[in-house]
Amino acid sequence: MARSTGKKRLSLKLGFSFFLFGLINNVLYVIILSAALDLVPPSTPKGIIAFCNITPALIVKLGWPYFLKGRIRYARRIVSCCTLSFLGMLVVAFHESLYSRLLGICLASFSSGLGEMTFLQLSTTYSRSVGGRSVGYFASGTGAAGIVGAFMWWELRGLGVSTGVGISAVLPFILPLAYFFLLPRPAAFMHQSSSLSYTLVPADDLETEIDDLSALDDVESRVEPKVSVGLSAADKWRLVKPMLLKYMLPLFCVYTLEYTINQGVAPTLLYPVPSHGLISKIIHSVRDYYPLWQLVYQTTVFFSRSSISLGLKTLPAHLLPAPAIIQFVILLLLVFESAVGLLPEDREGGSIFLVFMLISIEGICGGLAYVNVFYRINQEQPDPASAHNPEITKQEREFKIGSIGFADSSGILLASILAVPTEMELCRAQVARGKFLCRGL
Repeated sequence: MARSTGKKRLSLKLGFSFFLFGLINNVLYVIILSAALDLVPPSTPKGIIAFCNITPALIVKLGWPYFLKGRIRYARRIVSCCTLSFLGMLVVAFHESLYSRLLGICLASFSSGLGEMTFLQLSTTYSRSVGGRSVGYFASGTGAAGIVGAFMWWELRGLGVSTGVGISAVLPFILPLAYFFLLPRPAAFMHQSSSLSYTLVPADDLETEIDDLSALDDVESRVEPKVSVGLSAADKWRLVKPMLLKYMLPLFCVYTLEYTINQGVAPTLLYPVPSHGLISKIIHSVRDYYPLWQLVYQTTVFFSRSSISLGLKTLPAHLLPAPAIIQFVILLLLVFESAVGLLPEDREGGSIFLVFMLISIEGICGGLAYVNVFYRINQEQPDPASAHNPEITKQEREFKIGSIGFADSSGILLASILAVPTEMELCRAQVARGKFLCRGL
């Protein structure tokens, strides 16, 4: 009974740790996107915020796994992510010029990209069964970040940019606290059947093996000198090539489509302020529609990204492209609704409900694509050619799950480029048919 209780407690600590990693690492990213209307002048396309919010993350995800070699120093990375996020949000909060705020957003983006890659790689230091659950909890946390971030800005925006963003700047300090004082080490799971007690990750030496949470490395480092090994460019290409069509392309398409919707189409899905009904309790001005669509999207993303942590079955491999196909149809429908209108103008309530449903489906598809792709990569078997070398096998698992982030980030970057002319053209189409709401934002 005591052993079963200890195992359950250990699993809860692991799940809560990775949930916090996903939540805090992504929440600032969501806050910045939700605050896009408040961070830039009305004449500035909101796609510029998305561009600055993803380009540094893309550089990180391209640079770190593909060009750096050797072991990952997890403690250093996590402390660095915390520091960069804090500084970036302070710059956004206390500088009113557009270029200063874009610089602060870039710092926070760099940190978010590095953090997401690091925590996904951290999941590979555990066994596959434990690592798979870690990915599920992390994905759930990133989904929750959507709800928390959008809701936080919904509540904080009344305080002004400086106060609202300044309050959110303290959130990154949760990351190192969870890493050092909550996250259990892989050794605790390897010895669940023994009487070893639960141990926290020590925080007193950033230069030792605590940066690598692998229990095997922790033992070997005490009896053998470290041997510097790393993956060559040829090794990395060999690992990436099978994943291009299987994982990267579906993820790239999903993120391109959903962020084109969120940053290019959603800002133009505007209607007169309702005077009655439930929606009138939520919408008090035309500017409230965009944060509402963001909240709807982030809520549905949370539920779909939590599918694995809730015990639901994963998508079959042959269905991984399905979310992108569905999102393409949704993009076409929402573009048509914005430019022409799917329903007559006197049925605005029906149009609002239709947009609500389409954005909900969009979020479900996006969340399912994310969690299933990273879960499947975490569960892949090691290359037989390197199975004899535990250190190389470990680095291959870290590289594979870290390299996939390039696909989603490049999709978001492309979407941010497409979003600027998309928003402008849709607004022109609305003005041409006598709808001027987009001009008043």
